[in-house]
Amino acid sequence: MYYASGNYEAFHNAQKCADADRKSAYIIGSGLAGLSSAAFLVRDAQLPGKNVHILERDPIPGGACDGLKRAHTGYVIRGGREMENHFECLWDLFRSVPSLEEQGSSVLDEYYRLNKRDPNYSLMRATVDRGEDAHTDGKFTLSDKAALSLTKLFLTPNEELYDKKITDVLDPEFFESNFWLYWRTMFAFEPWHSALEMKLYVQRFIHHIGGLPDFSALKFTKYNQYESLIQPLEKYLESKGVQFHYGIEVENVLFDIDKKSGKKVAKRIVAKREGKEDNIDLTEDDLVFITNGSCVDSSVLGDNDNAPVVTVKSGEGDSWDMWKKIAAQDPSFGHPEKFCGDIAASSWESATVTTFDDRIPKYLEKICKRDPFSGKVVTGGIVTVKDSAWLMSYTFNRQPHFKAQKPNELVGWIYALNIDVPGDYIKKPMKECSGREICEEWLYHMGVPEDEIPTLASEAASTIPCMMPYITAFFMPRRKGDRPNVVPEGAVNFAFVGQFAETERDCIFTTEYSVRTGMEAVYTLMDVDRAVPEVWPSCFDIRALLDATNKMMDGKKIYDIELPFIAKIALKEAVKKTKGTVIEELLEQYKLI
Repeated sequence: MYYASGNYEAFHNAQKCADADRKSAYIIGSGLAGLSSAAFLVRDAQLPGKNVHILERDPIPGGACDGLKRAHTGYVIRGGREMENHFECLWDLFRSVPSLEEQGSSVLDEYYRLNKRDPNYSLMRATVDRGEDAHTDGKFTLSDKAALSLTKLFLTPNEELYDKKITDVLDPEFFESNFWLYWRTMFAFEPWHSALEMKLYVQRFIHHIGGLPDFSALKFTKYNQYESLIQPLEKYLESKGVQFHYGIEVENVLFDIDKKSGKKVAKRIVAKREGKEDNIDLTEDDLVFITNGSCVDSSVLGDNDNAPVVTVKSGEGDSWDMWKKIAAQDPSFGHPEKFCGDIAASSWESATVTTFDDRIPKYLEKICKRDPFSGKVVTGGIVTVKDSAWLMSYTFNRQPHFKAQKPNELVGWIYALNIDVPGDYIKKPMKECSGREICEEWLYHMGVPEDEIPTLASEAASTIPCMMPYITAFFMPRRKGDRPNVVPEGAVNFAFVGQFAETERDCIFTTEYSVRTGMEAVYTLMDVDRAVPEVWPSCFDIRALLDATNKMMDGKKIYDIELPFIAKIALKEAVKKTKGTVIEELLEQYKLI
């Protein structure tokens, strides 16, 4: 497996791999990583679809990329997916997946055209004082100390960030900035999360820094992630003959490990079907793709009248149990306890709200400054309630968000990072609230008159809360080796895929990361003669770096940075030496001088 960029590799159609017809594949988990693995097996390695088996405990595919209307509870979306144009592996995949909406088009075609004619951007990024504009005004408000500490993080080698928290490396002034408000609410970072992952995120999306304040960097699907991404991919795989096996709970994978040579071979999948043992014995021609860990493991739904109640303790959950059993067999298989060992640090709560008439949408329209029933962009990303005790954010994407929605319905998503503190209207922690109470808190911050809030929350909406104890488990501080490599050294017939597998330079909690790990796994094990697209290299592009510098400085010139006297003189002398060069042109182009 190798990386490349450019059309030469991207437009190449891989030849059928040697021994493809005699290979079989067993994919544990039908989340996006697992489905992507199957797609690359049949499209690029060209395994017969009938030889590819997806093993899934749940009755439907998708994993965390869900979106359903559940009987007796209503619409549920545990989260949403923010995407961008440089998700290279994602779009490499979905260029081949037929759209279910537009005949003769791919999912990529459909997505591209939608976002071209209806580009995403927010008209109000944050509110205060019950629905009033917080006037972040596109500013990052980074002090010089904060900006310099962020720059230092960007340049710090990975090894120096192992097991460190964000608060260990960034100046306290950073956490007072709009940059941190945008960042933490958009990506769900907390101060105690991994400084290494923070750095990877900054490097990965440096070309989009200017689009953070208004979300113009983002693109969204037409419907929810399940109907827009998972269902077309599922249909594509079925058309290729891929076998879906539901109701199978994989408990372990057993390996034959030669300590002397380092050779590692997966020999058996330990599984149950309907409570009965249903193991699968493996040969070296049977490939296994393991989704280790899950951010939605042990998630619990409440309803309009009841709060979700989490009963698992830290470290418990089916996906974690499986990974622990696998990891116990060899150190190269990772350390799951680093990620699942502290629910208090890895959990937050979301809620799906469905409105039934025009009583609530008029308050939403006042904030987003758009007609939410237009079929076009509504909030344009999350609206953060800056003065919310819960640090609540909410979003309404293009409507309908579900194909089955009635014309008078809106479906939106609410989430909060501070779930352990009393609310501003509902005087109890979010995690103890019913859906109705969460809706009341939201309506309060939207500016609904207090005497109308209980009636609207009860009659004009249904709200389904979801508690996710491991939703940011992958953000926990870590070091090299805590996540297994996609294909561990010496592995003959197995790979790890998904958010808890290790690959170069990319950052987790994205659709791209799931697809990338699946692609790398298939290309490595099957020796596919085609490059995996490299992570978009904007962090090495001087233009992207200068543009980001200009944006983060809120338009200040480099001379305006507070520096010691000698350093300031040295800076001016250095800039003088650029006169008449392309460097001077670039500094002027990006308004730094």
